[in-house]
Amino acid sequence: QVYLKESGGGLVQPGGSLRLSCTASGINFRIHAMHWYRQAPGKERELVATITSTGDTSYADPVKGRFTISRNNVRNTLYLQMDSLRPEDTAVYYCNTIRAGRNFYGQGTQVTVSQ
Repeated sequence: QVYLKESGGGLVQPGGSLRLSCTASGINFRIHAMHWYRQAPGKERELVATITSTGDTSYADPVKGRFTISRNNVRNTLYLQMDSLRPEDTAVYYCNTIRAGRNFYGQGTQVTVSQ
C-alpha cells in the first residue's frame, strides 16, 4: 500500500517562505519520480514541480526561480522549498507518484499566502 503524507503548510505573508515535506511508504522511493501538485479553490489540480530518480528537476512556469524541489532517498522524503510566496500560490499542495500505472496522492497540506 502506497502512503504519502504531506506536512509543512500554513499561513504566510507575501514574500515569505515555507518548506513542505512529503514522507512516502509502500514504494521503493529511490527509483520513483516524485511530483508536487497544487489545487486552488475553483481551479483544476496543476503540476508544480517534478524530480526524477536521478535528481533532475523541472518546474511550472509560475514557480520557476522561486520554488525548489528536492528529495532525501535515505529518509524517503520529498521536499518543496517555496520562497517569495505570492497570494496566487494559495492552494492545497499534494505530493504524487505513479506506481504500476496508478497515481497516488497524499491528503494534501494547505498553503495560504495573505497579509
